[in-house]
Amino acid sequence: MSENDSKQPTPNPATDPNSAEAASAQLMDEADALSRAQADLALLQAKSADLADQFLRAKAEADNARRRAEEEISKARKFAVESFAESLLPVVDSLEAGLLIKDATVEQIREGAQATLRQLLAALERNKVLVVNPGAGSRFDPHQQQAISVVPSDLDANTVVSVLQKGYLIAERVLRPALVTVAASK
Repeated sequence: MSENDSKQPTPNPATDPNSAEAASAQLMDEADALSRAQADLALLQAKSADLADQFLRAKAEADNARRRAEEEISKARKFAVESFAESLLPVVDSLEAGLLIKDATVEQIREGAQATLRQLLAALERNKVLVVNPGAGSRFDPHQQQAISVVPSDLDANTVVSVLQKGYLIAERVLRPALVTVAASK
């Protein structure tokens, strides 16, 4: 044998995959990687559980807020009607009191009806129901008035000649347009 043949390289345990030490080192690296992966998984699972809990709480809070808002809207509608009806009760009382008078004169009935009408108009105004009663010669407003007819007149065209029926607004929205006659073009 030659000197070169007798000197075979000694295997490096770190680079030799067949060596026991290399296998042991590889197993330790894999165990460390597995341990880190399990720790990461546990951390992510805890974070996921926390986020799921936060989501459920937020959803419950939103549901409660929606339910409270619906209840408040329902109460506001009920209260609005209640308030309107309450403001009309004095009008009912006045009408009933007037009907109890057996020997009322025409003048007394007229005065009672006028006082009751004032009460009714005040109750409507308190509830934001306003009268639309354009004067003769005022400009025709198609948003608040409805022209029933066009009549010849000395007034300018498209002006109100007469009001056949008053209109009403509720909170600036037309409840009923005023029925008017309008001057024709000359």
